[in-house]
Amino acid sequence: MIICVAGILTAGAQQADSVRMDRSKLNIGAYILQPYARTEQHVRDIADCGIDFMTWVPNDRKLLDLFRKYHIGAVVSDVVPGWWGGDGEKAGMLSQKNRMELYEKRAAAFKDHPAIWGIDIGDEPSALDFPYYNQVFRKVDALFPHQFPFLNLYPNYASVAKNTSEQTVNQLGTATYQEHIAEYVKHVPSDYICYDFYLYSINVWQAYENLRVVADACLGSGRSMWIVLQVNSNDETKWISENELRFQAYTAMAFGAENILWGCYTAGWWHNNVLDAKGEKTAQYDKLKRINKEIHTLAPAYMKYRRTRTDFVSFQGTQWLKGVRQESLVSLSNGVFSQLRTADNSPLVVGTMLSRSGNGDQALFVCAADDPYDEHPVTHTLFFRADGRRISVQGPQGPMTVRIGGDGSYSIDITSNQALLIEAVPY
Repeated sequence: MIICVAGILTAGAQQADSVRMDRSKLNIGAYILQPYARTEQHVRDIADCGIDFMTWVPNDRKLLDLFRKYHIGAVVSDVVPGWWGGDGEKAGMLSQKNRMELYEKRAAAFKDHPAIWGIDIGDEPSALDFPYYNQVFRKVDALFPHQFPFLNLYPNYASVAKNTSEQTVNQLGTATYQEHIAEYVKHVPSDYICYDFYLYSINVWQAYENLRVVADACLGSGRSMWIVLQVNSNDETKWISENELRFQAYTAMAFGAENILWGCYTAGWWHNNVLDAKGEKTAQYDKLKRINKEIHTLAPAYMKYRRTRTDFVSFQGTQWLKGVRQESLVSLSNGVFSQLRTADNSPLVVGTMLSRSGNGDQALFVCAADDPYDEHPVTHTLFFRADGRRISVQGPQGPMTVRIGGDGSYSIDITSNQALLIEAVPY
């Protein structure tokens, strides 16, 4: 893999100085705000739901003024030429359809607004278009100094090339998903990788494998991971539960996710969105509000650290790792923490994290992953050791008390689909 480190660092340094999204925070986004949901009350409700920014938003001054009033960012989708990879029939045609002068022409007519955080430059492109996206990304980054270019990628269940390297009627444009992500890293000088994965339309093991591939690519190339998750349903009779929202968010955070986006807030695709076709709140609104509040509660402590690896603990006997290129551990020991497991040996997804400050502090982000379909949630007792370290635990509701056993081990309770951040600081 060829990694354009210099390009990434340059773009990242520029973005850190100029763009409006505070990247030191974990930001929560949501997809699509239809015309029936653009009143002041609707925008206030977005803020109350714990959403920091909206994507696929029009460059509408009245709406953007409301966004600014309620401290919401916008990723606008109608400023530069759009692109969607779709079923792959247009793969490799981006440079023909969206010539560079179109971006320059649109930028010349652009009127900035402080609520505009990002400029949407495309969704789910083929790897055949990544070389041209190198130029597009750099051009948009230069033309819009206060915004970041926003580009979202396919998940790993998109179709791959099956015949020859010249084949263009496929979605990924590569023979494997790992190659797709490697080609993105090679060509596109973003300081993040964003992709969508709708777990309750696919399955658990593919979600884990997708997280593994993208998180490791982010680690290897110095990028942050952004992920689009599912609050709506492709089955009209199915409503995603509160615990299913937790499972998606907290497994992503165990792999180091730094931005979490939800699809869809209003109509965009599928059913059972956060608002209905009349702009009224559905049952998903209060669920999402509670989960977003939990994420924001965990986020300040979480964002002090960066993910260095992720492990699966006690997955033996489950089918949830059948296609994942990583084995399960019986318990986790990483040099600071040791013997981490639950009393009933239930599955855990555990992210090992290192302080961004460079002071050597370490943390674990632990998600109780035993009940991804919210069928039988229970409370587990988590045990671990961290000799010579001072331990503190942050939960979704705030600081938690950890118990100390007579042998010096620690224990704390964790419920299915819930998460904890355990910090270990030297005495």
